[in-house]
Amino acid sequence: MSLLKKTILLSALLLSAQAASAADPAESLAQKSGCLMCHGIQNAILGPSYKDVATKYKGDAAAEARLVAKVKAGGGGVWGKMAMPPNSPQVKDDDIKTIVKWVLKQA
Repeated sequence: MSLLKKTILLSALLLSAQAASAADPAESLAQKSGCLMCHGIQNAILGPSYKDVATKYKGDAAAEARLVAKVKAGGGGVWGKMAMPPNSPQVKDDDIKTIVKWVLKQA
């Protein structure tokens, strides 16, 4: 393999690694936990977008605890007819808290 090809390959690998490491760990956790199947970051899917959630609860000091409880237990009625299923025990409590904190930063 020529030096030029090796350099191009190495550059591509480095750029790929940088892009992967640039992703927020909480976003990766939300993806792994299945949250992004129903919620888009910028756009609603089955549930509201995370941007809309963050905007709705901006400045609400009790929002984090309330949303953690809602994610754990499930529920509906706030964003329409579609109810969110409970996410506990399949998603660990610490992971839910991490995801909720990240969601609230999306405004």
